[in-house]
Amino acid sequence: MAKSVTVYSTPTCPFCVRAKQFLKDNKIAFKDIDVSLDQVKADEMIKKSGQMGVPVLDIDGKIIVGFDKEELKAALGI
Repeated sequence: MAKSVTVYSTPTCPFCVRAKQFLKDNKIAFKDIDVSLDQVKADEMIKKSGQMGVPVLDIDGKIIVGFDKEELKAALGI
């Protein structure tokens, strides 16, 4: 079953770009939320992660802050 993946990011964040490219390379569908344009979603991200930094990935409720390839692989089962 496909996992629900949300990426909270900004357009200027290099680690956001790398995290999204990693998901694309592994054919993982994800919802991309630009928190620089959406304050409500930015607040949601901070509430979920306790962090203001991006990227924040929400994989079926598991929160991963930053681009950690090994942690992403484990959370995605790849």
